Amino acid sequence: MRGVGQTVRIGFLFNHDQLHQVAHILPIALRLAEMGAGAEIILATTSERIRTEVELLAGDAIGRGVSVVSLGLRTRMARLIERFVGRWLPVRKWFVLSDNLDFFRSLDVLVVAEKTSLALKRRFELTNLKIVHTRHGAGDRAIGFDKASAGFDAVLISGPKIGERLVADAGVTSDRLHLVGYPKFDLHRDTRADLPIAKDGRPVVIYNPHPSPHLSSWYRFGRAIMDWFVAHPEYQLIFAPHVMLFERPVTISIDRLRMARPGRIEPRWQQAENIFIDTGSRASTTMAYTNAADIYLGDVSSQVYEFLLRARPCLFVDAHGSDWRGNPNFTHWRTGPVIDDIASLGEGLVRARGEFETVYRPVQEQLFAHSFDLTDEPSAVRAARAIARIAGVRA
Repeated sequence: MRGVGQTVRIGFLFNHDQLHQVAHILPIALRLAEMGAGAEIILATTSERIRTEVELLAGDAIGRGVSVVSLGLRTRMARLIERFVGRWLPVRKWFVLSDNLDFFRSLDVLVVAEKTSLALKRRFELTNLKIVHTRHGAGDRAIGFDKASAGFDAVLISGPKIGERLVADAGVTSDRLHLVGYPKFDLHRDTRADLPIAKDGRPVVIYNPHPSPHLSSWYRFGRAIMDWFVAHPEYQLIFAPHVMLFERPVTISIDRLRMARPGRIEPRWQQAENIFIDTGSRASTTMAYTNAADIYLGDVSSQVYEFLLRARPCLFVDAHGSDWRGNPNFTHWRTGPVIDDIASLGEGLVRARGEFETVYRPVQEQLFAHSFDLTDEPSAVRAARAIARIAGVRA
């Protein structure tokens, strides 16, 4: 930390291709500024798309305790590699780190929602920089609890489930865990989409497949699912996949090396009067669609837990013959029926609704409470106080 009379510098890094991590970090920075902690708070954005979103949400807080900087690619080599490879691989976020080391050295604390930034310690030896992980979701996937999590100086957790698995699976010591709730709920819990589909009482299903090829339902079953809804107008469909599914021509998973092509959106889906499609606008990151739907249809996305902010029917699609029963990586599949073929889709939707109150609502409420420790105090305030303590400034 800085010496007497020097202002502590806390950076909040937004380093991703898409917008889905912004709401997990930004509310904390804004609350920290409101507290008058006496620290310099810098929002570091890495693309025009992200900077626009940050400025939109931060509003007039910018310039009043909060500043925004843009981190770009500074070396010719980085720009060339990003130009030719960036369409296929997420190389930009790595080069943002290596090309801006002077900025990161100037900080005392760096707050991030992803794990790429651990390279600042491991690769670039910024050992004096404290890095705090906010995470970006409360899901069950194994990658969220891998050994890399133990590399952070502190981890902000949404609920007991996250802490228990970080200790057991990742080897994070309990003294590095800070229970804060879920700051994204402060920002978006009541956000609703104004959808063009009819408000006529038909149940609205959100289909929310994950991009990871070894876990997603999209690559094997997705097109058949879309065609099923074309043929069944008694349901209305919001197709709002994880924002990274269609971000690149090929999707590559990092926890298991797999790649797959998401393909194209067919005109017949776009023309169906009962289907609304959004493959990656900002609305896909604001809970607008999960809040608007009556039924959740998906696979492994952590967005199911955001959907469960209000308990409602869920249905899951197993496209990989998963050994999911009793597996903590698939705990969310306890909140609704699981099908493994499209022939069962109609029956599954009926069952998800028919058994909701008696079978699945109690499970959903129990798992939601285990995943989110929510109190009357806003989660972002709790998180900001934790950051202040870590930084050694007043909360």
